[in-house]
Order: sequence, then C-alpha cells, then structure tokens
Amino acid sequence: MRGLFIAITLMLAAAVTSPTIAKADAGLIVKSSPYSVPETLDRLEAIFKKKGLTVFTRIDHAAGAARVNMDLAPTQVLIFGNPKLGTPLMQSQPEVAIALPLKAVAWQDKAGKVWLGYTKPSVMASRFGITDRPGIIKKMTGALNKLTNAALKK
Repeated sequence: MRGLFIAITLMLAAAVTSPTIAKADAGLIVKSSPYSVPETLDRLEAIFKKKGLTVFTRIDHAAGAARVNMDLAPTQVLIFGNPKLGTPLMQSQPEVAIALPLKAVAWQDKAGKVWLGYTKPSVMASRFGITDRPGIIKKMTGALNKLTNAALKK
C-alpha cells in the first residue's frame, strides 16, 4: 500500500510539472515582444501580407474566455501560410495538413511580458517524417525568423 501511495505521489508530481516540460519540449521558437499582444500580431500580419503570405484568420482566446465569463491574459493566434511551401510538404506527407497552415501565438505572461511563438519547421517535419524537403524546411525557418524579427523590431 505504501508503494502505491509513493507511485501515485510521483505521478501527481510529474503531472504538476509537466506543463513546464511540455512547454520546453513543444518545439517552439519563442521571442520577447516589446509590443502588446494585439500590436505584435498586427505588425506580424502586416509584414506577412506585404511579403505575399496568406493570412487566414486571427483567434482571440481572451475574448473567447470572456464570452464564458472566464479570465485569460491577452492571448491571440494568427493563422497564415504560403501554398508554395506548404503544398510540397503535403505532397510528401498528406497528414502534415493538420499542422498547416502555420500559426503564431502572442501571449502576455503573469508578469505582463509579451511573447511571440511559433513551431520550429524542423520539428513539424520531424513529427510527420518529412525528410525529402530539406530546402523547404530551411527556407521556412529562415523566413519565419526574419519576418518575426522584423515584427518585433523597435
């Protein structure tokens, strides 16, 4: 019985700490933003549109939470893509379509700091076993880095 108690205690401790582990292992690029959540994504959206990327929509999770009388710090997701890069990935592995179009998330932490994050293209490729498109993954990685840096520049 004591062994069972210890095992349950260890599992609960792991469950409590797993969000931190999951965040660290989520395969995200996370960058600090000097702007508010809406302004961060406004800037990113404008740059994406200027560069010819398709911006599909923006989801305001805090507004959704407010509609059900719950509080959530500012948190928004921008959904965007480039069919010239995404289509070949789907030709390689159709199931990667679940991860496409790409998403960028901006959120405000408990200290009031704003962050911008997105999935590393290499992590997405690895997750779906895409090994035949290294040039596209490299291009996506470079473009996302450059465009997000431009959006966050003061």
